[in-house]
Amino acid sequence: MDDTIIALRLAAAMAAGAVLGIDRDLRRKPAGVRTHSLVAIGSAMVVLAAILVGGSADSVSRVLQGLITGIGFLGAGVIIHHEAERRIEGLTTAASIWVAAGMGAACGAGLVTLVAFAIVAAMIVLLVGGPLEHWLERVARRIEEKKKSG
Repeated sequence: MDDTIIALRLAAAMAAGAVLGIDRDLRRKPAGVRTHSLVAIGSAMVVLAAILVGGSADSVSRVLQGLITGIGFLGAGVIIHHEAERRIEGLTTAASIWVAAGMGAACGAGLVTLVAFAIVAAMIVLLVGGPLEHWLERVARRIEEKKKSG
């Protein structure tokens, strides 16, 4: 694999992570463009390293398993549990960090089409998911109110 391919895969990972990070930054979440981009670049780098040292499919699989497990700890760092209010915040950002790692790994493996579809799917969830959740909460509240008054 030549240096141009390596650079393109890392750049693709950086861009994929940045797309998710922009959404998180616009929503003033704790992990934004830099975090998501670095997670994606790092994921691409470890997958590329496994491939470049002549790793077998088994060794690349072990790298991916470690990556997926390890990135969970980073994601856990953005989750905050508010005991008094009985609510949790940061789960979506933690999930987007995990997705950024997956997209980075896919970029490292050269799976550009997979990454393109993943970016579209993730952005649909990030852009539409919140309003949909709020709408469903309002509907559920109305149903509950009708049951109580009914």
